[in-house]
Amino acid sequence: MHIVDTHLHLVYPDRFAYPWIEEVPPLQGAWTAEAYFDRAVPLGISAALHMEVDVAEAQIAEESRFMAGVHPRIAGVIAACRPERADFAEQLDRLSDLAALRGLRRVLHVVPDDVSQSETFRANIAALAARGLSFDLCVRADQLPLAIALADAAPDTVMVLDHCGVPTMQPEDFDRWAGDVADLARRGNVMGKISGVIAYGGEGPPEQRLRPYVEHMVACFGWDRLVWGSDHPVCTLGAPLEDWVATTHRLLEGCSEAEVAALLHRNAQRIYRLGEIES
Repeated sequence: MHIVDTHLHLVYPDRFAYPWIEEVPPLQGAWTAEAYFDRAVPLGISAALHMEVDVAEAQIAEESRFMAGVHPRIAGVIAACRPERADFAEQLDRLSDLAALRGLRRVLHVVPDDVSQSETFRANIAALAARGLSFDLCVRADQLPLAIALADAAPDTVMVLDHCGVPTMQPEDFDRWAGDVADLARRGNVMGKISGVIAYGGEGPPEQRLRPYVEHMVACFGWDRLVWGSDHPVCTLGAPLEDWVATTHRLLEGCSEAEVAALLHRNAQRIYRLGEIES
C-alpha cells in the first residue's frame, strides 16, 4: 500500500530565509528532497506535496517555483499566501502559470486571531474556489472556532484541517477539541489531515496516546475526507519519520484495504487533484 505524503516541508537555507526556524535549533540546517526520499521511498512513500515552510515573505513565489521542480516525486506544491492583504489576487497571479500549484496556506497560529476574521481575508479565501485551489487550515485547537467561521464564509472552497487541529494531548482538553472537530467536519467543504501528531506530547506509547484522536477524526470526517501527512521534518521533534509511518500502520490494523488506501493515497489524489500516482 503506497503512501502520498500531503505535508512535506523541505528546507534549503542556502536559498531561502526561515525566520521561525532560528528559534527551533533541531530543525536548523538543510532538509533536502534527496535526503527525504532516500528515507521515505523504502517506507512506501511514493510521492509528496510540498507544504510551504513560511519563508521570508518576499520569497514566497520563489519557494513555490523551486519546490515544484526540486525532485520528480514532488507531485504538487501548497504555496504560502497573505489573504489579509488587498493585493491577494496579484499574489495568486504571480503563481498562475505554476502547473504544480494545488493550494494555499496561511499559518494562522502565528498571527492574531482577528486576521482570519476580516472581510478581506474571508472574501479572498472564498475566491480560491473559482481558481480550483484548496486552502490548508493551520490552527491550534483553541482556534478551531475560527476555522469553523472561515469554512462557513467560504463554503465553496475546499479546506483541509492540518495536524488533526493541533490537539493539546491533555485529557482535560479532549472533549472541547473533539466537539470543535465534529462541528467543523459538518461543513462538507472541509477535509481532515492526520499529520505530524507524533511530535505532540502526552503519556504512553505513540499508538496508545494517538489512537483516540485518530479514531475521532475518522468518526467525524469518514474515510473519504481524510488524508495523511508526515509533517517532516517537524515530526522529528517527536520521533523519526520511520516511527511515524510505523505508528500509522499500527493504528490502521484491522481496517479494510479500501479504507487504508483512501487515507494513504486515494483521497490525496482526489482532493489535491494529483491524478494517479504509481507506487
